[in-house]
Amino acid sequence: MNIVQKVPDQIKIRNALISVSDKTGIRELVRGLVRHGVNIYSTGGTFRTIQEELGDFDGGIHSDKLHSVSSYTGQPEMQGGLVKTLDYRIYLGLLSEPYNSDHREDMKRTQSIDFDMVVVNLYPFSQQISRKESTMESARSHIDIGGPTMLRASAKNYIRVASVCNPESYEEILSSMDKGDGSLNLEMRFSLARRSFEHTAGYDQAISSYLAGCSTDQLPSVYHISGEEWR
Repeated sequence: MNIVQKVPDQIKIRNALISVSDKTGIRELVRGLVRHGVNIYSTGGTFRTIQEELGDFDGGIHSDKLHSVSSYTGQPEMQGGLVKTLDYRIYLGLLSEPYNSDHREDMKRTQSIDFDMVVVNLYPFSQQISRKESTMESARSHIDIGGPTMLRASAKNYIRVASVCNPESYEEILSSMDKGDGSLNLEMRFSLARRSFEHTAGYDQAISSYLAGCSTDQLPSVYHISGEEWR
């Protein structure tokens, strides 16, 4: 167990990992980040949205600031997008602690980068189960795995990483970066961490409550249950 005693107040945001279902405000956030020289790593539909935005922004001169997560990890996304960010180098970059020489060695050995910010919002589980046509299977498919994992990892490491879970925070974050010459202070990172843990706790509670309200008697009406080995 690592017990951290020395913590930097200001952290310069150099690398941000962005993967969002709700694209609200993402264009303004991206413009603000690249103006501070931030490198952006992204996935799937978020990558394409940012790519289009940077192509239209300032004559496309910031396009070199966008990188796909797959190009960084060396692994393609799983078919259907189920696995995009669950990668060792991603989590080294999220969980490595400042001033920890052993962590620096791991980062150097794997040629990993420090992620200073994570911007994630989750598959819309509550919205999905509120629909009249929703089924247990459509609910199951809207359970996010990578998103909560990234939020929890970045929020745990608030001593170095900004964990961003809500578009409503974007303006506040950019304002703080403008005042801090591209940096965020410890107070802001801690505040964002609290919001992320509250967000993921509510998300898990929604899933738990939904499953508790489902009966195993419903399963045959949703799935064709086979006794055959699937492999």
